[in-house]
Amino acid sequence: ALTLTDKEYQAMRDASFKILREIGVDTGGSNVQFAINPKTGRMIVIEMNPRVSRSSALASKATGYPIAKVATLLAVGFSLDEIKNDITGTPASFEPVIDYIVTKIPRFTFEKFPGANPYLGTAMKSVGEVMAIGRTFKESIQKALCSMEKDYYGFNFVNLEKNALIYGLRNANESRILYVAQAFRDGLSVAEVHEMSKIDPWFLDQIWQIVKFEERIDMDILNDEPLLREAKTMGFSDKMIAHLINLKDNLDLGQNDIYFAREKMGINLEYNEVDTCAGEFKALTPYLYSTTNITKLPHLSSNFTESNLNANSAQKEKKVMIIGGG
Repeated sequence: ALTLTDKEYQAMRDASFKILREIGVDTGGSNVQFAINPKTGRMIVIEMNPRVSRSSALASKATGYPIAKVATLLAVGFSLDEIKNDITGTPASFEPVIDYIVTKIPRFTFEKFPGANPYLGTAMKSVGEVMAIGRTFKESIQKALCSMEKDYYGFNFVNLEKNALIYGLRNANESRILYVAQAFRDGLSVAEVHEMSKIDPWFLDQIWQIVKFEERIDMDILNDEPLLREAKTMGFSDKMIAHLINLKDNLDLGQNDIYFAREKMGINLEYNEVDTCAGEFKALTPYLYSTTNITKLPHLSSNFTESNLNANSAQKEKKVMIIGGG
């Protein structure tokens, strides 16, 4: 977590071990979820699952660490040093280390339940979630928004009167993340939005930086390679860029123009491996995420680019590609 101190992280880690021992979990997979007050340090347990759960599946997908497999082998008598990580060949006792940011956003469908209260509290109301991976938080969160299947192409603009916007910031709801960005567009400061929403200032500052960058995007971006590359590195979708410069009435046509412009400039996506070790060990995994980087990563094969991925993957063996939304 990006806003946890090492002391808080270790406190939750130690508490997790104590909880598992108290309940009597000797082996297998478990997860414990906490809430912590950043001002007072007060920590409470939200829930504990003494099994492999949906949260475990998400953690496995985010880190590339096979939690269910390792838990099963532990349950039948293997020790961690006897279990090998299929990706890196290292023992399963090596904790996964990642060099990217994973963002999860819950998916709500209040439109299907007209009588439901759309404001969020302690009761679970989401029907699923999206997960996105990027090199930075800005890239990751914008990719996640684009994956919501709500016709989002980033931090969509919201047309609300000031009082309605403030109410939406003070009361948790499914659109509040968009209200935060709109509040910054309307001139509110990070401190003001924090006071209303109680969202950690670190996250608010990241969204504020995205909104401030929007002001730099104009028609010149079609001929400004550094600016377009920076926008893509921050996670701006082609459709969002087309919207910001009012390229065409039809955003689908507009995003095509942005795509062709960046392709002409050589601004293509790169596909990085999810290897559980931040490139420390040689890894072989078919699990990739897309990103736009200013410079090539040392552990990234130059073959993994948007333009030549298909050509360089052509081999005799038949392949199956599973495409994720984030």
